[in-house]
Amino acid sequence: MKPLLVFAVSLCLFGNADPVLADKDMLIKNNCFACHGIDKRKYGPKFVDVARKYANEEDAVPMLARKIRAGGSGVWGEDIMPPQAQVSEDDAVALAKYILSLQ
Repeated sequence: MKPLLVFAVSLCLFGNADPVLADKDMLIKNNCFACHGIDKRKYGPKFVDVARKYANEEDAVPMLARKIRAGGSGVWGEDIMPPQAQVSEDDAVALAKYILSLQ
């Protein structure tokens, strides 16, 4: 009886959730804090500002994952995001989801 109850509670809590697999440690591992801060501006935008900017965009996760790996410029003024090709596609998606969760 107890395993069934645990399963039912887990399903209710996590069944429809899209889990965020990245965390602050993944930002550290990928050296994201060299240019970004969660709530303090460095060379690039604050992650909370990125989350707010893209909060209502349907394709925000794949778009940010592409930007993480390919780099970009022009969105945040003269800031340039160098390509982070060493970040796997799966990690880039997880990072994008985590960053978007920071709003």
